[in-house]
Amino acid sequence: MSHPVSPDAAEAAGARGEHVFVKSFGCQMNVYDSQRMTDLALAEGYSETSEIADADLVVFNTCHIREKAAEKLYSELGKAREIKQARAAGGKATKLVVAGCVAQAEGREILRRQSAVDVVVGPQNYHRLPELLRARGAVVDTEFAVEDKFERLPAPTVEATRARGASAFVTVQEGCDKFCAFCVVPYTRGAEVSRPSEKILVEIERLAAAGAREFTLIGQNVNAYRDAEGLGLAGLLDRAAALPGVERLRYSTSHPNDMDDELVAAHAENLKLAPYLHLPVQSGSDRILAAMNRRHDAAAYLDTVARVRRARPDIAFSSDFIVGFPGETEADFEATLGLVGEVGFASAFAFKYSPRPGTPAAEAQDQVPAPVKEERLARLLSLLESQRQAFNRATVGRRFGVIFDKPGRHEGQLIGRSPYMQAVHAEAAPERVGLMSEVEIVDVGPNSLKGRLVEAA
Repeated sequence: MSHPVSPDAAEAAGARGEHVFVKSFGCQMNVYDSQRMTDLALAEGYSETSEIADADLVVFNTCHIREKAAEKLYSELGKAREIKQARAAGGKATKLVVAGCVAQAEGREILRRQSAVDVVVGPQNYHRLPELLRARGAVVDTEFAVEDKFERLPAPTVEATRARGASAFVTVQEGCDKFCAFCVVPYTRGAEVSRPSEKILVEIERLAAAGAREFTLIGQNVNAYRDAEGLGLAGLLDRAAALPGVERLRYSTSHPNDMDDELVAAHAENLKLAPYLHLPVQSGSDRILAAMNRRHDAAAYLDTVARVRRARPDIAFSSDFIVGFPGETEADFEATLGLVGEVGFASAFAFKYSPRPGTPAAEAQDQVPAPVKEERLARLLSLLESQRQAFNRATVGRRFGVIFDKPGRHEGQLIGRSPYMQAVHAEAAPERVGLMSEVEIVDVGPNSLKGRLVEAA
């Protein structure tokens, strides 16, 4: 069942030349959700704009993982309110929508703090956005929906897909059952739910037909994926690899406890699966991992890394780290540095712990002082950056496939991504955008690699 687009509303919006502006904060899931909300608006007759001042419909798709997420939203809403008032003075109406995880967490509080907002909608309900926009007065919809929102979303147009480039996100799983002590996801996204594999494959096939070549299967806990027939993530990746037009596959974000033998083997057997795995560990201290309710220790994580490396020797890892979790001592932090040194990461994200209301860790009494967190974070980031630069230097002289995505800053230059998620620029004809090209890495910059196109003999 597709989204029941209102023909009258779509025709009216199109006739009036109305525009939609969507701003996404946070994770890959939000990027995907923002694209689907844009698709909803396009189906309702809106045209997409990159200028908020030109938008008749403004959507902020929010993330609640980072520190001060709500305050950042209210700052954005203050600016949007001024734009809305200025447009109203010129006779133009503006609908202002807050979606995503902050919407889910804050709910009606958003309307209380910012009266310019028309709609507050949670991440499980944005498929209802068109009908919410047609409601009288401000509305809040943060109940966990019973129906499958993916069934009610319109297919993205070929034009929209092409405009988004050769890489595409596809949500295959939502929610999380792990309940890590620092995380709000189980409360804002709900329990783990896996989409039917046949619906996912149809979506990938449609995106590939429109020009997408690299697909990242995403979920809050993506490697817990298992459909109603028992197909796991490895099987889904195998079926996706067989679809025409699919050149490269990735998946994110994973939990170490769900790296089963079948998925590990896929890294050896599925030739379209990129040799790159984002596997968050958060800490190298067993004591802190237990306090975080991660349900694994450092040894188990290192064993998983070793298993994957045996299956795919050229694989590279990235990870997430939280510094200054309540109760973290210098010895705990040194254990994290030790784990980083043992694994050797190609890339990583590290953040200071910040409390999230409603999570167990937020109530802990032994919070780490801010200056200590800042000093530890600086040390960890320095080590991670040295590893990233070393990994990048080691790619000089290597050849691998790059899917060029867009023109570079210089004439005759294209930019794409390596199998290891590095930005790569090379001199190449514009016709190679969207194609897999063999590239030899010849130099390394601070944030990108310089490549040379390897022409076929």
